[in-house]
Amino acid sequence: MVQGFLILLVCQLAGEWLMVWFGWPIPGPVAGMLLLLAGLLAVGRVPDSLRLPAEGLVRHLSLLFVPAGVGLMLFADTLAQHWLTILASLILSTFLTLALTGWMLQAFEKRQQKGRSKAWN
Repeated sequence: MVQGFLILLVCQLAGEWLMVWFGWPIPGPVAGMLLLLAGLLAVGRVPDSLRLPAEGLVRHLSLLFVPAGVGLMLFADTLAQHWLTILASLILSTFLTLALTGWMLQAFEKRQQKGRSKAWN
């Protein structure tokens, strides 16, 4: 279990380091998750030593949103000034996400149907 937490922390630290080093405007934890995903895809499975701590974190995921909520309260004035831009961004990103998800689902279904038709021949 400690090994799993260590892997998660190393991925986050590596993501932070890469973003600072390259100067990219991507949050370090997001880059760390992408590194973790790449590692898991390379291995082909999720080891139990990583699965158990990850399930524990997901089980208590709501607690991880408390710092973000506090941050929102700290920047309430800025949010009040730019509420229209934020609202427009949220609406646009929601529709783009829905469209992209629908398009990907259709593409995967077509791919799966082609695989099934080949299997029946």
